[in-house]
Formats: sequence, structure tokens, C-alpha cells
Amino acid sequence: MGFLRKVVAACLIVAATLHGAAADEADLRLLVAKFAAAKNFQATEAVVRELGATGDPAVEKLLTALSQGGLYVRKGDDAVFVGDETGQDVQLRDPLNGAPAGVAAKADLSKVKVNNALRRVIRDALGGLTLGSKDPAVRLAAADTMFRNPDPAAIAALDTAIAGEDVTSVKTRLEQARAAAVLLSDLGEADKMTAIDTLSARADQDALSQLTRFHTSAQGALRDAAGAAVALIHQRLALWQVAQNVWYGISLGSVLLLAAIGLAITFGVMGVINMAHGEMVMLGAYTTFVVQQAIRALAPNLFDWSLAVALPMAFLVAGAVGLAIERGIIRFLYGRPLETLLATWGVSLILQQAVRTIFGPTNQEVGTPPWMSGSLQLGQLAITWNRLCIVVFCLAVFALLLWVMKRTRWGLQMRAVTQNRRMAASMGIRTPWVDALTFALGSGIAGIAGVALSQIDNVSPNFGQGYIIDSFMVVVFGGVGNLWGTFVGAMSLGILNKFLEPYAGAVLGKIIVLVLIILFIQKRPRGLFALKGRAVEA
Repeated sequence: MGFLRKVVAACLIVAATLHGAAADEADLRLLVAKFAAAKNFQATEAVVRELGATGDPAVEKLLTALSQGGLYVRKGDDAVFVGDETGQDVQLRDPLNGAPAGVAAKADLSKVKVNNALRRVIRDALGGLTLGSKDPAVRLAAADTMFRNPDPAAIAALDTAIAGEDVTSVKTRLEQARAAAVLLSDLGEADKMTAIDTLSARADQDALSQLTRFHTSAQGALRDAAGAAVALIHQRLALWQVAQNVWYGISLGSVLLLAAIGLAITFGVMGVINMAHGEMVMLGAYTTFVVQQAIRALAPNLFDWSLAVALPMAFLVAGAVGLAIERGIIRFLYGRPLETLLATWGVSLILQQAVRTIFGPTNQEVGTPPWMSGSLQLGQLAITWNRLCIVVFCLAVFALLLWVMKRTRWGLQMRAVTQNRRMAASMGIRTPWVDALTFALGSGIAGIAGVALSQIDNVSPNFGQGYIIDSFMVVVFGGVGNLWGTFVGAMSLGILNKFLEPYAGAVLGKIIVLVLIILFIQKRPRGLFALKGRAVEA
């Protein structure tokens, strides 16, 4: 008997549970059925608010469909469906569970109409529904939506969500959304003062807009508090803008460093003004394009690794072309700077035309791997992943090159040739091969610079021309042949450019930088970091 009682009790509990669930769904369906009787926007809005007040996630898809104009009422029996139009027919689905419900002709249905005011009500209702989501990211998005579209009617729902929130970042956003709603409500001065403090702490452009709008209509102490908060946010945003310009300058400086560092080596060791250096960058970019095309055709699943494959390939291609140029042309022109300049300029034209003949004159699409897409928000500082990757890559290349120059036998020979070529030759160093390999190294580094720069610029036959003048400016400003001088020069010119652009424009900003460099060179002809050595001193 005891066992039988337990079985009966369990059955009663299950039945009661099922009955409650059915009753809840039945209540929802009664609310959904009210759409059939709603004859105007106000009546539809009332139904939307009732559904939102239930807090049931099951109505989310229904409200989304209504907002998009996809909610229908069947004329024959006033049944409500979510529908997808296909020609003259509509594919019907259950408004709560999404189950297929057949097909109906458009003539047999009437669409539940919406306007902009109703869409705002639906958006707020959806925000209230997602506040109770189990996913913190969904709750965070809902809080942001409610912050940007504040509604005093949502304060009660926000209070409930704040009380039950255990994720600090989400709770902070919910409090900010509540503060924005309080500023539009009829609550007292104390509540609005607290709301002003909350928005002032947020200190971004959205908070500034909310407070500025409130400041224009507020009176007395509230107006003064809002004005002080607006002034404080302006100051903080100005500081963030300075930080943003510094980041843009570092980003530009890393680009200049990548383009100039190979030129600094060849110019410093060999004294060769290589006008084809930009074309080495261009060859690296086109090598990236060819590698990506091959991967797309042969192994599309490896596309995320395409840049890793392109880097050594670009180094080898550009380095081999640089070695051929040095052995075939430049070694016969040492000590004749004008002829060297003209010869390398001719080589640059030949390389441009060769690439134009092979690949065509139009821009080529170089893809960006997914891990380099998007951006990182650090306070009010926006950092794109592709620029961050280029900065890190630039620093890695610079560190590796410093190690080669300071810690390897070849680097020692390069520095010896740079400081005193005749003494280096008398010590048994084969200076012609040091020149050749140095030129190949500088060209190879330009090639891998092209891989990185292909992620932020259009790849075309003229790709390298946009960097050659800036590269020479960096090398001359930093000190010919000095890697640290090149680094400091690139970063200094990059940051200076980005601070001048807002006031003078991009073109005039570059002209000002060029004039400043000319004036600087008048005082320090050897640049920031003059190279030391007996040959140089002589």
C-alpha cells in the first residue's frame, strides 16, 4: 500500500506540472489571439506590452516577426501565424514554437501592420525579454539596447534584472540603462542626481548625448550637475582622443618601419639609393596574393594559415630578385650614386610593368584571415586586430634583425663593412658578398613588409610607390644605417603625422613633416643617431 501511495502521489505531481505548463501556454495563446481583434496600432501596442510583461522567451520570435512585418491573421478563423512570403503564397508557422502550419494564399490572410512607434515598443519588449536570458552576452546586448533607447516604463524591469544580476559587467550596463531611463522619468531630484553620476562615470559618446539632451531641458541644480558632467566627459574624451591619435601614430609608424628597415640596411652598408625598394614591397604583396589563390584552389581549409605560408615565400622571392639586381647591375655602379639612382629607378619601372603584364593593372584582392578581422575596444580606444598584428609583427622583425646584426658572424661583418670597408677587406671579409647578401636581406625584409601591408592597402602594380618617399624620410631622419634610429624615426614621424592630420589634412600634414625634416637635417646632417666609425668620420 505504501508503494502504491507513492506512485499515485508521483502521478498527481506530474499531472499537476503538466496542467500548469499547459495553462501557461494556453494563456500565451490567448494573448497572441488578441492580435486578430486589434484594429489599430494602439491596440496592437497593448498586446505587445502584455506579451512582453509575461517574460516568456517563447514570444521573442513572434515579436521579432511582428517587427519585420511577418505576422499574419487568417481571415477564416482569426488564427495568428508567423509567415514567410513565397510569391503569392505564405508559408505559415506556429507563432510560439515555430512548427510548420501549412501554406495559405496571401488573399486569405491579413498582415498585422506596424509603424515606427510600434517597432520601438517591440524593441523595448524584446529588450525586457532578453534581460532574463541565461547567456550573459544576450543580457549585455539587451542592456546596451535599452541604454540607447531609454524608456521610463522599463525602470521596473531593469530594477528586477539588476537585483538578480551576478555578472559585474552586465550589472554595470544595466545600471547605466536604468540611469538613462530615470533622466526621462518623473522620479525625484535625488534619483536623477544619482543617474547623472552613473552616466558621468560611463564617460563615452552615448552618455554624453544622453546628458546633453537632459541638460537642455533641466532646471536648477539638475541643470548645473548635468552641465558639470558634460564638461567632465568632454575632458575625458579629449584624453581618449589623444590616446587614439598616439595609437594611430604607432600603427602608421610600424608601417613606415616595415617599409624602411630594409632600405636602412642597404643604404647604410652599401650607400646605395635603391629606387626599386618599393617594388620589393610590391613583390611581397603579390606573392601573398599568389599564395592565397593557390590555397583557395588546393586547400581552402588552410586559408587561415595563408599569411604564415606567404611570409617565407615573400622573403625568398623579394630576396632573390634583390640579389639578382645587386649582382647584375648595382655592383658595377658602386661609387656612382647618380647612375645607381637612375638604374634602380629603371628597374622599378621594369618590375611594375612586368607585374602589370602578368596580373593586370587593376587591384588584386588579398584576403584577411578571420583572426585578423574585427577590433578590440579598450575603454574609448578602438584597436583593430589587423593593425595590432602588424605592430606586433613589426616589433618581432625589428628584434630579429637586431639579433642578426649584434649576435651573428654575418651581422658583425656587415657592421664592419659599414664602419670601414677597406679595413674590413684587409681583415679577410669578402665585402662584395657582404654587399650582395645585405642587399638580398634588405629586399627580403621589404618583401615580408609587403605581406603585412597587403592587409591594410590595395595591392596594385604601384603598391610600393606610396612607401618609397616616406621610407627615405625615415632613414634620413633617424640616421643612415642605424636600426634604432630608423625605429625612433618611424614612430616619431608616424605620431607627428597623426597629430597634424586633424588640423592640416593628410597632404598638407606630410608637407609640413617634410619641411620639418629638412630644417632638422640642416642642424643634424647625419640624423638623430649618427653612425660612428673611422670611414664615416673621414
